[in-house]
Amino acid sequence: MHSLILMDKDDKPLTRAITWADNRAAKYSEELKANGLGAEIYAKTGTPIHPMAPLSKILWLKNEKPDLYHQAKKFVDLKSYVFFRLFGVYRMEYSIASATGMFNIFKLTWEQQALDLLGITEEQLPELVEPTDSISGLNERYSELLGISTDVPFIFGASDGVLSNLGVGAIDPGVVAVTIGTSGAVRVVVDKPVVDPNGKLFCYALTKDKWVVGGPVNNGGIVFRWVKDQLFAPEKITAEQMQVSTYDILTQIAEKIPAGSDGLLFHPYLGGERAPIWDAYARGSFFGLTRKHTRAHMVRAALEGIVYNLYIVMLTIEGVAGKPKSIQATGGFARSALWRQMLADIFEQDVTIPESFESSCLGAAVLGMYSLDMLTVYRL
Repeated sequence: MHSLILMDKDDKPLTRAITWADNRAAKYSEELKANGLGAEIYAKTGTPIHPMAPLSKILWLKNEKPDLYHQAKKFVDLKSYVFFRLFGVYRMEYSIASATGMFNIFKLTWEQQALDLLGITEEQLPELVEPTDSISGLNERYSELLGISTDVPFIFGASDGVLSNLGVGAIDPGVVAVTIGTSGAVRVVVDKPVVDPNGKLFCYALTKDKWVVGGPVNNGGIVFRWVKDQLFAPEKITAEQMQVSTYDILTQIAEKIPAGSDGLLFHPYLGGERAPIWDAYARGSFFGLTRKHTRAHMVRAALEGIVYNLYIVMLTIEGVAGKPKSIQATGGFARSALWRQMLADIFEQDVTIPESFESSCLGAAVLGMYSLDMLTVYRL
């Protein structure tokens, strides 16, 4: 999601993929927020104004890298690039388009106000298709390499975020999906597009009549990795010798610390932040550190900081979609009993953990089966 690749007149990449984590467009995002134009575009696209979005990235390229900008025949994402290599056409489905900041979620078309701002045309963007649409006629070279017939249909699918809701069955009103992988997100499915008056939530299409409202966080499991690498290097060596996970050792250490970490708080903004504060310049910190606090307290505080940050996102979602009826949790963190309990305690709700941790992959399979009329149970 949110990736950007510039293609030249010969359909060759001018850039490597610029990912959601690239914050170089922060200055231009802040300008859009300040002049009010960002709020107008957000109200139509449902993509919060932030350097993650291709909208901001292209604006940055236009101003900072004009040579590249003017050479670009097409502005595409990673998936559109793969489909081009496989089939020779540029196409983008609604959910990925929703994440660009240039797609009108109410009309399901490219948003002209955004294009005018960037000085580009619809012809410079991929053709829009539904997530359930398919394409066949695989390039013969790739057909040979992959061992797949040229007649096999490829379904366009959707983004990992919205597919995660589908994969855990969180598509009914009030059923919330919470995911913590490297990053994290809280999401709920609605029957019509909804935008947050304060511009803090995204609204992305799943299909032409289902949308996913939620907030993504930059700082999920990647914060836990930082704690492991920076504070527990000796334990990493020990874990490798014992052939166990360093993360398991850290959670066992954190379990011995009471909830609240004896007053130690952690702001998990090690890579700026998207929801709930949408500030690329945000920075992390430990607050309330005293001599009585140990590394174990710091682990516990870091984990609690990640979950509390997601809880604030949940409170924002309640403002537009109502209080959740149930929570489905997935992602790598769901393997940890401590994190699961922490999530239930902080959210003050029962949390269901599906059998499959790979909810987005399962959602992709479900969407593919639905597209091929092999499944109707999800009522898409």
